[in-house]
Amino acid sequence: MHPFLPHTKEDIDLMLATIGVTSIEDLFKDIPDEIRLNGELDITPSMSEIEIRKLLTSLSDKNLTTDHAVNFMGGGAYDHYIPSIIKHLSQRQEFFTAYTPYQPEISQGTLQAIFEYQSMICELTGMDVSNASLYDGGTALAEAVFMANHGNKKDVVLVSQTVNPEYRHVIKTYARYNGLQYEEIHALNGQTDFQDLKSKYDDQVSSVVIQVPNYYGIVEDGLEVRRLMDQVKTKAQLIVSANPMSLGLLEAPGNYGADIVAGEGQPLGAPLQFGGPYLGFIAAKKGHMRRMPGRIVGETVDLDGKRAYVLTLQAREQHIRREKAMSNITSNQGLIALMATIYMATMGKAGMKEVAYQCLSKTHYLANKLQELKGISLTYDGPFFHEFVLKTEVNAKSLHEVMEEKGFLAGIVLSDHELLLCVTEKITKEQMDTFVKELEGIL
Repeated sequence: MHPFLPHTKEDIDLMLATIGVTSIEDLFKDIPDEIRLNGELDITPSMSEIEIRKLLTSLSDKNLTTDHAVNFMGGGAYDHYIPSIIKHLSQRQEFFTAYTPYQPEISQGTLQAIFEYQSMICELTGMDVSNASLYDGGTALAEAVFMANHGNKKDVVLVSQTVNPEYRHVIKTYARYNGLQYEEIHALNGQTDFQDLKSKYDDQVSSVVIQVPNYYGIVEDGLEVRRLMDQVKTKAQLIVSANPMSLGLLEAPGNYGADIVAGEGQPLGAPLQFGGPYLGFIAAKKGHMRRMPGRIVGETVDLDGKRAYVLTLQAREQHIRREKAMSNITSNQGLIALMATIYMATMGKAGMKEVAYQCLSKTHYLANKLQELKGISLTYDGPFFHEFVLKTEVNAKSLHEVMEEKGFLAGIVLSDHELLLCVTEKITKEQMDTFVKELEGIL
């Protein structure tokens, strides 16, 4: 692989002569003069490979990365430790490709990896069937809403205000152009308001969407939501947006009555990388199997009775059913799903549980230490996993900026006096103690 292949003047002249033109400008003669750019673009002249490397290195050094700062930011993207085996295996040439596995006879390795991913997601969520992955957590949750709608033909989707606001925006946008009525369930003390849910829940509701743990880190009572829904006999579906890392400790949503589980798989071995590419996962009970969006890999046997893998149930997809398709998504995040598969296989049940436990215990340690400071408290008192909302008497944005100068990414600013802080297994006790000490010095 060649990282940099510049065209010399001789190269350009030879290419122009081959196609019968005298200059690059001749290639654009079809564009009317009144809309063409007059003159050259104001860009830096071409550089050699060594010059390019120096420039890009100088630009990248300006980024405040987690190698140089202690990261307490979360809100849907989490800085977990990524075992080195993930990079070494996922970048093997057999996997590191954009090829679509439509021909199963020559794609058995890729298809098996996806099948294993689907199986692990099902085990993690307590569901019966998973697809080959989606784009990210927001689109996965929106697709879950449409799965429910296709199943019960109801038009109202109730979404808790404690669901990630970006996910809510995606659902609202999708619903607007697909004939669904979007309504939000109010939040009370950082959790879904059961009374508001009860007042809005009727036989026109297609689905109820909650997040566990929710955007504020609080562990919602999914079982109580399920019980409330069961009191009114409708065909409404309970959709849970879940943090996969939390499922090392928390009950699988399928075990407390969720019909569909969706979420962001980035914590499972994918780096933060400026917001993407990430990994949307979706899993559901068996009754939703034919409504599942995107690709599904199935296991079968060939003519010799040997195990084989195929893309199955494709009659759901738009290249087969056109406008009758359940979704317009036929792609998947194959490489990121592979990384998640390697991560889950490497960590195993014990490893996933240990990471979740460290996130939980370290977060509570930091929350307790911070509450000892004058002018600091927790906004909500519910049980939380690895995020919590910190209330401060000083301006939150100013505090965040000062702490960044000291080498700490102090969470996400939610309001003038609130920060959403996150702790993962990567953060040490010494780093948390230093963070508290530095924060005390500016309060």
